Amino acid sequence: MYGQLLSRYLDDPKNFFSISSDFCHWGTRFSYTYYDKSHGAIHKSIEALDHMGMEIIETGNPDAFKQYLQEYENTICGRHPISVFLSMLKHCSTKIKIGFVRYEQSSQCKSMRDSSVSYASAAAKVDTPAEEEKDWIE
Repeated sequence: MYGQLLSRYLDDPKNFFSISSDFCHWGTRFSYTYYDKSHGAIHKSIEALDHMGMEIIETGNPDAFKQYLQEYENTICGRHPISVFLSMLKHCSTKIKIGFVRYEQSSQCKSMRDSSVSYASAAAKVDTPAEEEKDWIE
Protein backbone atom coordinates (compact mmCIF):
# COMPACT_ATOMS: atom_id res chain seq x y z
CA MET A 1 0.00 0.00 0.00
CA TYR A 2 2.65 2.56 1.04
CA GLY A 3 4.90 1.56 -1.85
CA GLN A 4 2.13 2.23 -4.32
CA LEU A 5 1.32 5.59 -2.71
CA LEU A 6 4.97 6.69 -2.69
CA SER A 7 5.99 5.27 -6.08
CA ARG A 8 5.31 8.53 -7.94
CA TYR A 9 8.14 10.15 -5.97
CA LEU A 10 10.61 7.68 -7.50
CA ASP A 11 9.62 8.94 -10.93
CA ASP A 12 10.64 12.51 -10.00
CA PRO A 13 14.41 12.90 -10.65
CA LYS A 14 14.60 15.71 -8.06
CA ASN A 15 13.99 13.23 -5.24
CA PHE A 16 16.62 11.24 -3.38
CA PHE A 17 15.93 8.29 -1.11
CA SER A 18 18.13 6.81 1.59
CA ILE A 19 17.08 3.50 3.13
CA SER A 20 19.28 2.31 5.97
CA SER A 21 19.39 -1.05 7.69
CA ASP A 22 21.65 -3.52 9.44
CA PHE A 23 21.29 -7.11 8.35
CA CYS A 24 21.33 -10.27 10.47
CA HIS A 25 21.55 -9.87 14.25
CA TRP A 26 22.73 -13.34 15.21
CA GLY A 27 23.13 -14.85 18.68
CA THR A 28 21.15 -15.79 21.75
CA ARG A 29 21.10 -12.16 22.91
CA PHE A 30 19.14 -11.37 19.72
CA SER A 31 16.98 -14.52 20.06
CA TYR A 32 18.09 -15.59 16.57
CA THR A 33 20.44 -18.49 15.95
CA TYR A 34 19.55 -19.83 12.49
CA TYR A 35 22.40 -22.12 11.40
CA ASP A 36 22.63 -24.09 8.17
CA LYS A 37 25.53 -26.48 8.79
CA SER A 38 25.93 -27.13 5.05
CA HIS A 39 27.78 -23.77 4.86
CA GLY A 40 30.38 -24.80 7.42
CA ALA A 41 31.21 -22.31 10.15
CA ILE A 42 28.38 -20.30 11.71
CA HIS A 43 29.65 -17.02 10.24
CA LYS A 44 29.56 -18.58 6.76
CA SER A 45 25.95 -19.65 7.34
CA ILE A 46 25.08 -16.10 8.39
CA GLU A 47 26.84 -14.73 5.30
CA ALA A 48 24.95 -17.13 3.02
CA LEU A 49 21.65 -16.16 4.67
CA ASP A 50 22.37 -12.46 4.25
CA HIS A 51 23.57 -12.85 0.66
CA MET A 52 20.37 -14.72 -0.17
CA GLY A 53 18.39 -11.71 1.07
CA MET A 54 20.68 -9.28 -0.73
CA GLU A 55 20.25 -11.13 -4.02
CA ILE A 56 16.48 -11.00 -3.60
CA ILE A 57 16.62 -7.26 -2.87
CA GLU A 58 18.67 -6.78 -6.05
CA THR A 59 15.83 -8.34 -8.06
CA GLY A 60 13.51 -5.59 -6.80
CA ASN A 61 10.79 -8.15 -6.04
CA PRO A 62 8.92 -7.20 -2.84
CA ASP A 63 6.96 -10.46 -2.77
CA ALA A 64 10.14 -12.57 -2.93
CA PHE A 65 11.67 -10.48 -0.12
CA LYS A 66 8.54 -10.97 2.01
CA GLN A 67 8.70 -14.72 1.40
CA TYR A 68 12.41 -14.78 2.35
CA LEU A 69 11.67 -12.96 5.61
CA GLN A 70 8.81 -15.30 6.43
CA GLU A 71 10.85 -18.41 5.69
CA TYR A 72 14.12 -17.49 7.41
CA GLU A 73 12.96 -14.81 9.90
CA ASN A 74 16.25 -12.98 9.34
CA THR A 75 16.54 -10.16 11.86
CA ILE A 76 17.00 -7.36 9.32
CA CYS A 77 16.14 -4.18 11.25
CA GLY A 78 15.11 -2.20 8.18
CA ARG A 79 12.96 -4.91 6.63
CA HIS A 80 9.96 -2.56 6.57
CA PRO A 81 11.61 0.41 4.79
CA ILE A 82 13.33 -2.03 2.40
CA SER A 83 9.97 -3.65 1.68
CA VAL A 84 8.31 -0.28 1.07
CA PHE A 85 11.13 0.75 -1.30
CA LEU A 86 10.84 -2.53 -3.23
CA SER A 87 7.10 -1.97 -3.49
CA MET A 88 7.75 1.56 -4.76
CA LEU A 89 9.98 0.06 -7.47
CA LYS A 90 7.23 -2.34 -8.44
CA HIS A 91 4.73 0.49 -8.94
CA CYS A 92 6.88 3.24 -10.49
CA SER A 93 7.53 3.72 -14.20
CA THR A 94 11.26 4.42 -13.81
CA LYS A 95 13.50 1.37 -14.10
CA ILE A 96 15.86 1.31 -11.13
CA LYS A 97 18.74 -1.09 -10.55
CA ILE A 98 19.93 -2.09 -7.05
CA GLY A 99 23.42 -3.42 -6.42
CA PHE A 100 25.17 -4.28 -3.18
CA VAL A 101 28.65 -2.84 -2.85
CA ARG A 102 29.89 -4.09 0.53
CA TYR A 103 29.16 -6.66 3.21
CA GLU A 104 30.72 -7.07 6.66
CA GLN A 105 30.06 -8.82 9.97
CA SER A 106 30.89 -7.35 13.37
CA SER A 107 32.47 -10.67 14.34
CA GLN A 108 32.89 -14.14 12.92
CA CYS A 109 30.72 -16.47 14.98
CA LYS A 110 32.30 -19.83 15.60
CA SER A 111 30.14 -21.11 18.46
CA MET A 112 26.52 -20.81 19.54
CA ARG A 113 27.68 -18.52 22.39
CA ASP A 114 28.99 -15.88 19.95
CA SER A 115 27.02 -12.99 18.47
CA SER A 116 27.30 -10.84 15.39
CA VAL A 117 25.60 -8.05 13.47
CA SER A 118 25.87 -7.94 9.69
CA TYR A 119 26.17 -4.76 7.65
CA ALA A 120 25.46 -4.39 3.94
CA SER A 121 25.65 -1.36 1.66
CA ALA A 122 23.75 -1.03 -1.59
CA ALA A 123 23.19 1.63 -4.19
CA ALA A 124 20.15 2.12 -6.38
CA LYS A 125 20.19 4.13 -9.57
CA VAL A 126 18.13 4.75 -12.65
CA ASP A 127 18.91 1.99 -15.13
CA THR A 128 19.38 3.44 -18.61
CA PRO A 129 19.89 1.32 -21.76
CA ALA A 130 23.45 2.64 -22.26
CA GLU A 131 24.39 1.63 -18.71
CA GLU A 132 22.94 -1.88 -18.91
CA GLU A 133 26.17 -2.98 -20.60
CA LYS A 134 28.40 -1.53 -17.86
CA ASP A 135 29.18 -2.91 -14.44
CA TRP A 136 28.40 0.33 -12.58
CA ILE A 137 29.27 -1.06 -9.17
CA GLU A 138 33.01 -1.22 -8.65
